[in-house]
Amino acid sequence: MAVSPVHHRRHGQTRGFANQCFRGVVRVLVHSPFVWICRYESRFPMIDVQPIVLRTTKSQARTTSLRTIIERKRADGTPSFRAQIVIKEGGRAIHQESRSFDRHTTAAAWMKRREKELRAPGGLKVAKSNAATLSDAFTAYVEDHKRKIGKTKAQVLRSIGGHDIATMRCDEIKSDDIVAWARWLLTERGASTVGNYLSHLSAVAVVAEPAWGMPLDHKEFRKARAVTLRLGLTAKSNKRDRRPTLAELDRLMTHFHETWMRGRSMPMHRVVAFAIFSTRRQDEICRIAWADYEPDHQRVLVRDMKHPGEKIGNDVWCEVPPRAAHVMEAQRGAEEARIFPYTADAISAAFSRACKLLGIEDLRFHDLRHEGVSCLFEQGRTVPLAASVSGHRSWGSLQRYSHIRKTGDRFDGWPWIDRIGRDA
Repeated sequence: MAVSPVHHRRHGQTRGFANQCFRGVVRVLVHSPFVWICRYESRFPMIDVQPIVLRTTKSQARTTSLRTIIERKRADGTPSFRAQIVIKEGGRAIHQESRSFDRHTTAAAWMKRREKELRAPGGLKVAKSNAATLSDAFTAYVEDHKRKIGKTKAQVLRSIGGHDIATMRCDEIKSDDIVAWARWLLTERGASTVGNYLSHLSAVAVVAEPAWGMPLDHKEFRKARAVTLRLGLTAKSNKRDRRPTLAELDRLMTHFHETWMRGRSMPMHRVVAFAIFSTRRQDEICRIAWADYEPDHQRVLVRDMKHPGEKIGNDVWCEVPPRAAHVMEAQRGAEEARIFPYTADAISAAFSRACKLLGIEDLRFHDLRHEGVSCLFEQGRTVPLAASVSGHRSWGSLQRYSHIRKTGDRFDGWPWIDRIGRDA
């Protein structure tokens, strides 16, 4: 059938209009900023871009998910397909995740499955919790903890911050990662310290998932503690039996008294005597207040006493022996709320310097507490009576002293007891 010129021109105009529409669509895609950004960042051709609406309600901003697959070349020349999902709410990215696959079909299947999981009720909340890191868990633990975090736990936070495990996702942390962190920490700390740090870390793992929805598996930490103990990476604290001799104490007391008389330091001779006769720890000595001291009942309230479970808020009434009370009375006169208004660091530094200056080896300030508890047993005290002074909750902790026999009072007639009262 012959085609008239008019019909031919009409067909030509229709096809030309279709070509113009197609070129317009291509122009829009080519000049799309999102496409060019992805092409520039990846330096490989875009394979797939699929925007998906997750939800749109009147009360909530429009939430969409942009799914992309980008092909990359590995070092060996084989292709790798990186699938990425970016979730936006009101035009702002609120969540993103990506994974690499060997095949394009596998990457597309993963994106489809993840998009379905994110569209489910609570899917975004679960995705965000899965993306939480170990550092996030510690931050939540500190912020949500109603009581003040102790000094040891703060040290744990700082030590973990210097290791790669801090940036790992909670759901990815396994026992071998924890063991690797313990092995790294052992290069700077002792085995007993590593064990204590791991114990604090496990305490966070126990509450991370039920409290904040962070998938930190506490079973992995339990397995890691068993492995580190078997490998010798962790160990129980060594029991020290170092006790100062009377000659060493005399040298220390003389040095501290002379230094104090010259007005160059705190009365460390009183601090040393009180540490022995009260069996108080270094930090506890610095916290005792006059308001918590009841001389008529011969007792004092020791606040925040050290305890394996919870130190903060663990306030314990302890008996004050007569010699310890004598030292406390020598401190009266200064308008201070605390009986010993000094810092634990200052006491520790002064004691260490004095031992080094006098040539006294392997003596720590905490050994004075051990000396005081040992003297209680040498004076004939039973475990319960000794615990009333030391503040031990568990009598089992005092079993290490059960071998000490009643031998008398080694400080009977010690001249420094009277001298402390006279120089007040």
